[in-house]
Amino acid sequence: MARTITQPTILRPRKVEPQVEIGVCMGTGGIAAGGKEVFKAFQEGLAASGVYGVVKPREDTCGTSCASVTGTGCRGMCAMDVLVDVTTTKNGSKETVTYGTVTPTMARKIIEEHIIGGEPVHKWIVLSQTEPTSHNDFYAYQDRLVLRHCGKIDPEDIDDYIAEGGYQGLFQALTSMTSDEVIEEILASGIRGRGGAGFPTGMKWRFARNAPSPDGQKYFICNGDEGDPGAFMDRSLLEGDPHAVFEGMAIGGYAIGAAEGYIYVRAEYPLAIKRLKIALEQAEERHLLGDNIMGSDFSFHIKIKEGAGAFVCGEETALMGSIEGRRGMPSLRPPFPAESGLWTRPTNINNVETLVCIPWIITNGAETFATRGYEKSKGTKVFAVTGKVKRSGLAEVPMGLTLRDIIYKIAGGIKNDRAFRAVQLGGPSGGCLPESMLDTVVDYEALNETGAIVGSGGMVIMDEDNCIVDTARFFLKFTQAESCGKCIPCRVGTKRMLEILDRICDGKGRPEDIPLLEELSENIKDGSLCALGGTAPNPVLTALKYFREEFEEHIFEHKCRAGACAALTTYYIDAEACTGCRACARACPVDAISGERKSPHVIDSEICIRCGACYQKCRFDAVRRK
Repeated sequence: MARTITQPTILRPRKVEPQVEIGVCMGTGGIAAGGKEVFKAFQEGLAASGVYGVVKPREDTCGTSCASVTGTGCRGMCAMDVLVDVTTTKNGSKETVTYGTVTPTMARKIIEEHIIGGEPVHKWIVLSQTEPTSHNDFYAYQDRLVLRHCGKIDPEDIDDYIAEGGYQGLFQALTSMTSDEVIEEILASGIRGRGGAGFPTGMKWRFARNAPSPDGQKYFICNGDEGDPGAFMDRSLLEGDPHAVFEGMAIGGYAIGAAEGYIYVRAEYPLAIKRLKIALEQAEERHLLGDNIMGSDFSFHIKIKEGAGAFVCGEETALMGSIEGRRGMPSLRPPFPAESGLWTRPTNINNVETLVCIPWIITNGAETFATRGYEKSKGTKVFAVTGKVKRSGLAEVPMGLTLRDIIYKIAGGIKNDRAFRAVQLGGPSGGCLPESMLDTVVDYEALNETGAIVGSGGMVIMDEDNCIVDTARFFLKFTQAESCGKCIPCRVGTKRMLEILDRICDGKGRPEDIPLLEELSENIKDGSLCALGGTAPNPVLTALKYFREEFEEHIFEHKCRAGACAALTTYYIDAEACTGCRACARACPVDAISGERKSPHVIDSEICIRCGACYQKCRFDAVRRK
C-alpha cells in the first residue's frame, strides 16, 4: 500500500520575487561565449546604478528596488549566446525579453535603457512576448517538456527547482502510489528510451521490479555517457536541470525496489559534474534523497561515477563494468541487466533525457504525455541541431514533426542559403539522408525504415560543400577509434572499411570497393558483440543507399563534387569574375596565387595544396573548383 506522509515545508514555493529578474546563460556554450563576463557586468552595473540593488532571488527583504542576476542553463538557441533574459514586473504582470550575443558593454546599456529607463533595447532583442522577431520560429514549433526548466532556473539552487514544482512527482509517487502503480503509469504514457534503442521504459522497469535478487539489492543507473559527435542534449540537461535527473532516478528506484543509484557521466563534462555534486548535496540536506526521503520509509542514495570518455561505455554492460572498476568492455547478453546487472544484481539503466520526463509524467499524468507524439512514439524528443544551419542549438519537438520542419522552420534553413546536401541522424550509429527524405517524420519506426535512427538525438546538417564519402569516413573513423577491440568483426572489420574509404577519398578507389564495403558492413553488423559494432557501418550503408553516385564519381571519374577531397579537387580562378582584390592570395598558406592588384589572378596547380582557403575567402565567386 502507498504511504501517507505530510508534505515537507521545503516543497512550498518561494514567497518573494524581485522586481527585475535577469537570467544569463551559464551553460558550457554560454560560458564559452563570455557568459561569466556578462554576468559580472550585470552584477556590477546594477550595484553601481544607485537604483536597483542586487539580491538573491529568495531574500525576504526585497522591495521595489530589488533585482536578481541568475546564472541559468542552456536555453537551446546556442547560435545566439550569450543569451540574457530580462523579466520586469509591472502592476503585477511580468514581461520577458531575451537579448542575444550579449557582451559586457551591451549589458551596461541594457541596465541603463531597459532596466532603469523602462524601454527595451529593441535592436538586440531575439525573443519577445510582445513583438515579432526573426528568431520566434525557433521556439514556435517546439514543445519544451524535457527542457522545461533549462534556461529558466538556477541549476545550482534547489529552491529554484522547487519553485517550479520540483520533487512534487517524487512526493506524489511516495504518498499516493504503489511501486506497481508507478510502473503502470509509465507504461501507459508510452515513453520509450531516449538513449537510442527506443525500448519501452515501463517494460524495462517491470522486468527489473520482478527480477529476484539474492539479498534484495537492486540498482538504478542513469547513463549520462553522451559521446556522439555533435550531440549535447544530455550535457545541457545535466548542467541546466540536475535535480530533475535525480528526481527521475528516485522515482525509478522506488518503482523497481532499488535503494542505490549511480549516475555515470563522462569526465569531459566538468561543469555538469560540478552542478550534479552541488545538487546532490542540496537534495540530501533537504532529505529529498538519502535515508527516509520526505519522512517516508523509502531510502535512495545516489553516487556520481566519472567515466574516462570511452564511447563504448555508453553500452549498458560496458558501463556497468566501468562502475565496477573494470575496463569498459561489452559482455554477451543474456543475461540482461534487469536479471543480472551491476555486481550481478538486477539493474535498470535509463538515459538522462528519459529520466527528466519521469517527474513530469507522474505529476501531469500518463494520458497527458501520450497525447503528444506520433503513433508508437509518444512525447517529445530533444535534438542537437548542428552543422550548416542558420540557427544551431537544442530543439525539443513533438514526435511526428518532419525533418524538413526542424531544419527549415526551427533551424532557419541552410546557412548562407546554400543548397542542402544531407542530414546525418543518430551520430556514428545512424545514417545520412538526402533531401528526398526530408518529409520523413521523427518517429522510431519511420526513421529506422530509412536506414537512419533517432538515436540519442544528434542531427548534423550538411550543404553542397560537404562530401558524403568523406562524411561516412569521418563517422567510421570515430567508431573504429572507439572500438574496445573485444570482438574481431568490429576491431578488424571497421579498420578494413576505413582503409577502403581512405583509398576512395585519395583518388585510388577500385571498382570492387563498393561491393566490398557492402559485404564488410553486413558481416560487421551480424558478427559484432555490441551495438557499437552492430551499428558502425550504418553511415556507410545509408551513404551507399542514397548517394551511391558520389562513390562512383570518386572511383570512376576521380571527382569530388563538393571539393572536400583534396586529391580529387583542382582550384582555378575565373579571369572574368576576378577583381584582383588579392583576398585569395592573402589567404593562401603556400603562396600559390599570383597576380597584380585589380588584375585577374592565377593559381599555380603545382604549388597548390588544395586546402580551399582561397575558395572560402573569395567574395566574388571567382575561385572555382573542378
